[in-house]
Amino acid sequence: MIRKSFFGAAAFYFFLTGICSAQPNAPKPFGPIPTENQVRWQEMEYYAFLHFSINTFTDQEWGSGGDDAKLFNPDSLDCRQWARVCKEAGMKGIILTAKHHSGFCLWPSKYTEYSVKNAPWKNGKGDIVRELSNACKEYGLKLGIYLSPWDRNYADYGNPRYITYFRNQLRELLTQYGDIFEIWFDGANGGSGYYGGANETRTIDRTTYYDWKNTYQLIRSLQPKIVIWNDGGERGDLRWVGTEAGNVGETNWSLLNDTGDVPWNMLHYGLENGNAWVPGEVNTSIRPGWFYHQYEDTKVKTLPHLLDIYYSSFGRNGTLLLNFPIDRHGLIHANDEKAAVQLADAVKEAFAVNLAEKAKVSASNIRGKAKAFVGDRATDGKKDTYWATDDGVTAASMTLDFGKPVTFNCFMAQEYIRLGQRVRAFTVSAMVDGSWKELARATTIGYRRILRFPAVSAAQLKFTITDAKACPVIANIGVFNVPPVLTAPAIIRNKEGKITIASADSQSVVYYTLNGNVPTSQSTKYTGPVTTDGKVEVQAVAVDPSTGRSSPVSQEQFDMPHTSWKIVGTDDIKAAAVIDGDPHSAWHQPKGKNMPADLIIDMGEKVNLTGFRYLPDQGRHAGIITHYQLLVSQDGQEWKKADEGEFSNINNNPLWQVKKFPPVNARYINLRAIHNTEGNDDAGYAEIDVITAPMQ
Repeated sequence: MIRKSFFGAAAFYFFLTGICSAQPNAPKPFGPIPTENQVRWQEMEYYAFLHFSINTFTDQEWGSGGDDAKLFNPDSLDCRQWARVCKEAGMKGIILTAKHHSGFCLWPSKYTEYSVKNAPWKNGKGDIVRELSNACKEYGLKLGIYLSPWDRNYADYGNPRYITYFRNQLRELLTQYGDIFEIWFDGANGGSGYYGGANETRTIDRTTYYDWKNTYQLIRSLQPKIVIWNDGGERGDLRWVGTEAGNVGETNWSLLNDTGDVPWNMLHYGLENGNAWVPGEVNTSIRPGWFYHQYEDTKVKTLPHLLDIYYSSFGRNGTLLLNFPIDRHGLIHANDEKAAVQLADAVKEAFAVNLAEKAKVSASNIRGKAKAFVGDRATDGKKDTYWATDDGVTAASMTLDFGKPVTFNCFMAQEYIRLGQRVRAFTVSAMVDGSWKELARATTIGYRRILRFPAVSAAQLKFTITDAKACPVIANIGVFNVPPVLTAPAIIRNKEGKITIASADSQSVVYYTLNGNVPTSQSTKYTGPVTTDGKVEVQAVAVDPSTGRSSPVSQEQFDMPHTSWKIVGTDDIKAAAVIDGDPHSAWHQPKGKNMPADLIIDMGEKVNLTGFRYLPDQGRHAGIITHYQLLVSQDGQEWKKADEGEFSNINNNPLWQVKKFPPVNARYINLRAIHNTEGNDDAGYAEIDVITAPMQ
């Protein structure tokens, strides 16, 4: 059975549509306001990203552009399955990577041979964009398109002829597949690539090369109802929020200036006095990577993690764009489907009962004392009504009287954004033991703001706007008692092979296994560090003994312990952080050590290497290696190259990077940093690990 959207009426009145009430003395719009296209997009709230390309079959995040199209051959591709999963997850639409940086096209573009028309899949007769368009129509979803401006395959990339090619592909995508709600242009532009066999590095000015002004005119002429997302040039209708971790700033203005540079803090927080409405879209993946990698099957984000993303994106005046990496069969993986549906069910349960709906509402100020603007207009469940104050009143409060003590731990508020974003700061308080106790305070509201706090029982709640740019206009408020969700335990192994398992919930009991089996309350209880040797797969679960509720199961696979490992070539004892097993410790090579920079490790014994892993410094956004070589040696004197390449998209997604290569026997490894994200000599490391197989 298809689940209803968890933002639907069964959950609570989280809607903001319709036409502004034609009431006498209604507030006038203040500052920049959204276009109808932007309002329509904001109301979608939650939708899917689908990453699928030649990369899926080469185990890469960014394809170089030179991989053979014949590698693309999913055996069970089913766009109806994609649409069904997204619908059951409560999503309103799907954005497909029709062409990623590799240049491989998921539709039979007549302007290139590098597409599905030259792949074995369906004997070259397939069109994934067409199949997804049909599936979206069947399941009532909107379709969006990701078209990479950067094309590492096309021979003419970097000269003006490519712009004609790029626009021709835009025309194909925007005229052949029905309504497109959003077009998505990645900010990655220019660099090394295949480029028709040139195999070179090309640099462009992403702010001017694509002639965005005229490109936008073309887009809007072909799709008048579209919104444009662009991280690489001309300001679009939407903005990136500066991270792919799944959050936007707690202060989040839907405003920017219509011209000028946008530094990270503006991306993340918006600009209070901006002159253009440019709301934030929060994009993140349900796995660490954007494209499918089998080794991430056990790394799907857990329900508590996804809930944190939900509250830190959708709950902070953003929309949530959650990615599913399509697997090599051409399907959304069962683990990803399970996690997304769990999120839908958890949100539906959390917001099933809005305690504000039956409360008696009073307000400290009512605009013109008119019935059209009284406090309970914010609790009537209607789309186009709101509580408003008199002009000049920028601090006011609303009190909810529940009639008897009720328990709650969550508050929601919405502004009527058709009249602009106004609130600068507000608080939430409860009447406890005869006096008001502050439960939470926050800054911006916008389309929606959700606050969580420790549960309290009270008969009255007060929502106080302490500062606003103009008279507040509040469309909806909600009060909820959200069931607790246990966090999966964290698992780490130190240099000596000791495994530590930590739960964020002090009242819970942790159970674990070391053989890859799913733990239960009958498994071994964790009481302290566990010593292990060799490869081991650890699974752990936290159980609340008072309720019987369990956390998601956490899983970690460890290769050889680092007991005998040593860092060679430096006397800095802090370098040991690279192999201590703690992802929160890090080491940066001393300044002045020009790139290429070598990090040499003596593993203490010869092993059969089949790959390595690199984790950049998690504490600061610097020293992140983008291009590398991995050299190996049996004696520390004679070296040979085992692998080289790039850590694609690592700047925006600085998580574990996994690289595999043909087996090679070695005792020493040298991770050679060629370039970093900053273009300087800083090479930083949180952890280095290896992937081994039995000795040959």
